[in-house]
Amino acid sequence: MIQRIQSLFLFLASGCFFGLFGLPFASSDEVTKPFFEDLIYNVLDHPALLGITIAGGSIALINIFLFKNRGLQMRLSILVIICAVLLALFATYLVYQDASLMAPGADLEDGFGVYLPPAALIFGILAYIFVKKDEKLVKSMDRLR
Repeated sequence: MIQRIQSLFLFLASGCFFGLFGLPFASSDEVTKPFFEDLIYNVLDHPALLGITIAGGSIALINIFLFKNRGLQMRLSILVIICAVLLALFATYLVYQDASLMAPGADLEDGFGVYLPPAALIFGILAYIFVKKDEKLVKSMDRLR
């Protein structure tokens, strides 16, 4: 349901993952193989980055509609968090691995896409916190009956 705050956080996390298809991680003024052949480094440059991005965005989007099963929603929120961490670490590793092959005077600029995995991580953590808060509230109401 969209009136729950965790649904908004999951939607924003999904938007962060899928926003990486339009925003690059980094750009360079020097062509190096394999990632900076087109001078732009994005999720389409490596199959693992593409898979993690699609998985994280899809899980976050599907997780919005699992509001009746809060236990499953919490576990899937943890998967979204793991995907965001893996994406950030792996993308950073690949950028710096390829950047080490560049000439010393080459300019490497980070793009706006570099900030989206940490944002997805934050939104995933917030969604998990609010789902857990809802579960705690429901359990406390069950004790009162």
